[in-house]
Amino acid sequence: MNQDWQAFLAAQGAQLQDGVAQHFGDAAAERVATRDGTVICDLSQFGVLKVSGDEAQGFLHNLFSSDVNALTPQHALPSSFNTAKGRTLATLLVWRTPAGFCLHLPQSLLAPIQKKLSMYVLRAKVKIENASDSIVCLGLSGTNAAALLQKHFPALPQDALEVVQYDDGSLIRLAADRFQIVTTAQLAPALWQKLGAVARPAGSPCWDWLNIRAGIPVILPPTQEQFVPQMANLDLVGAVNFKKGCYPGQEIVARMQYLGKNKRRMYLAHIYAETAPQAGAELFSMEMEGQSCGMVVNAQASPNGGYDLLAVVQIASHDAFPVHLGALTGPRLEFNPLPYPMP
Repeated sequence: MNQDWQAFLAAQGAQLQDGVAQHFGDAAAERVATRDGTVICDLSQFGVLKVSGDEAQGFLHNLFSSDVNALTPQHALPSSFNTAKGRTLATLLVWRTPAGFCLHLPQSLLAPIQKKLSMYVLRAKVKIENASDSIVCLGLSGTNAAALLQKHFPALPQDALEVVQYDDGSLIRLAADRFQIVTTAQLAPALWQKLGAVARPAGSPCWDWLNIRAGIPVILPPTQEQFVPQMANLDLVGAVNFKKGCYPGQEIVARMQYLGKNKRRMYLAHIYAETAPQAGAELFSMEMEGQSCGMVVNAQASPNGGYDLLAVVQIASHDAFPVHLGALTGPRLEFNPLPYPMP
């Protein structure tokens, strides 16, 4: 993380924890603004690995679950990095710039994933570096997000996951009303002030809540190696390509798709609990007779009270039994529809 950028955020009123802006003075009001208005968020809960070199594209294509060979500078690509047993080590967003490929993933996974990727380099003409000190990512979300960006950028991406490159960064459209701005640490403060004059600054957890509501899982250390990609709906959000060649875990992922039956899926739920559910927390239902029936993937406070969460759950438990957090006597999950169709 860039220390000058962190100091700037603190000067803007950010309450920082481990370098991440938790809120700007009124977390509850910021959550409501995220639901109803237009907000700007610092995305320092994530970082960027830059992968460059003559063989970078083929290198990443051979390791990730998505078709990196088809990636152009005009598009971003959700993907996953898995073990040989098909268990997900990281979820990430990949985009291409003139200088190489950018991998956007949680700060807590940057060092271990960089180390893991480096083990595959061998003699390949590939360089992997942590670019989080020089690259700042901002999130802009809300009904006025596109109109606001039009005042400061010459062109906007029109479709989901489309990218517009400019001199000092990239602009990625994640959804109709949600954008990720990639810029330099030097330019980020001025851009923040311009956008923040209209959009309300909101803590990074508000952006995480938007990911949850969009059904986009973010693998964190407690949930590494817990799920085959289909369990976390990565096949439903475009992070798995079933026509590409081999990559770590490909045989397991393909077998589940074509020969097996996936017994678990990820669901969106709401819960009223005294404390925030944690990634990796176990879930229980009568159907499993005391054994865990699932696991929390991500959770954040909801502007409606309580917490919204993504959870991987046994399909049979979700369909026929109440599901509870922590124990059969724990708070009950109230399931809500995801914004994309389930198989």
